[in-house]
Amino acid sequence: MSPARPEAGLIIAIDSATARVVVAVGTTAGTVVDATDWTAGYRHGETLLPAIDGLLDRLDIALADIVAIVVGIGPGAFTGLRVGVATAKGLAHALRRPIIGISTAEALLAVAGPGSVLLLPAGPSDRLIVRRGQPAQRLPAGVEVEVSADQRLVAIDLAGRAPDDAVQRGDVAIARLGGSLVTLGAARLTAGDVDDLAGLVPQYVTLPRGVHADGGEVSWSHDRR
Repeated sequence: MSPARPEAGLIIAIDSATARVVVAVGTTAGTVVDATDWTAGYRHGETLLPAIDGLLDRLDIALADIVAIVVGIGPGAFTGLRVGVATAKGLAHALRRPIIGISTAEALLAVAGPGSVLLLPAGPSDRLIVRRGQPAQRLPAGVEVEVSADQRLVAIDLAGRAPDDAVQRGDVAIARLGGSLVTLGAARLTAGDVDDLAGLVPQYVTLPRGVHADGGEVSWSHDRR
């Protein structure tokens, strides 16, 4: 039986910054209606749109019912993240709806609990450490992760490269990511704090050969409307 349709306006949230892609539908009041997630591997482009269609069909919601698009902008790997952001921008452009980019790291920290420190992969050996309200710090292979006694490590996509308890906390945070994106996105939408479609770009942890960063942005990823 499908969840009851809410009376408030609907938003859709998309995140493909981690190994698990997340799609959630929620209300403009910040309540999650339903969500789905899956491990995409290298098949983000094949699986994302069918998953969005499937979730909306299950809820008996048309794309025209969506009043805003929320998208996680990373930091994350190039291959998956660009698909999620490009899909969100395409939906926002086609539907003429506002788009809101949310830091995936901040959304994860918001549900990981007080004192959490996020650890993300940055290529095959390096890692990225993110503390709430601070710039991310890249840690080369072999550099120890230092956290204080009142902090706890939350590791994402780092099984075998981080302590088991940190990986378990990361799995819990990922399971709550869709709801966090809906909550944070709805708050910004209510405040009128939406992003410029052309200027919204992903935060990649690494760029493939031949792609360069210009002023912190990936130059080709701008939407040339």
